[in-house]
Amino acid sequence: MGKVNWVRVILGGLLAGVIINVFEFILNGLLLAKDMQAAISARGKQMGGGQLLMFAAWGFLVGIFAVWLYAGIRPRYGAGLKTALCAGLAVWCLGYLLADVTPLALKLFPIRLTVIGLAVGLVEVSVGTLAGAWLYREQTA
Repeated sequence: MGKVNWVRVILGGLLAGVIINVFEFILNGLLLAKDMQAAISARGKQMGGGQLLMFAAWGFLVGIFAVWLYAGIRPRYGAGLKTALCAGLAVWCLGYLLADVTPLALKLFPIRLTVIGLAVGLVEVSVGTLAGAWLYREQTA
């Protein structure tokens, strides 16, 4: 079993993060912009540059984590599409699905927005993980 190639984890993770952030921008910045603004305003909050920067950083961190997880399970499950999708699904379950339990329980956002976010999140993290895994190679001894 080779060592984790951290350069490839970071590069693949950044690629995955770009994909995640593009999906998020299209969804929340364009398609659902008015709905998101209304939901945020209903809480007495505003969305500014600092929050957008934090969300972009989150997208890159999710991407890096997904590729790191792929690298970690790759020796057991083998390299390829199925393993990348398993890693992406695990990241989605932890970072999207379980993370939305509290906002759903507290009704912080409309259910419709949350469900759409979860569905798009599954696609974005799957596509991002696939792209990042495509860049990943084990370190040679």
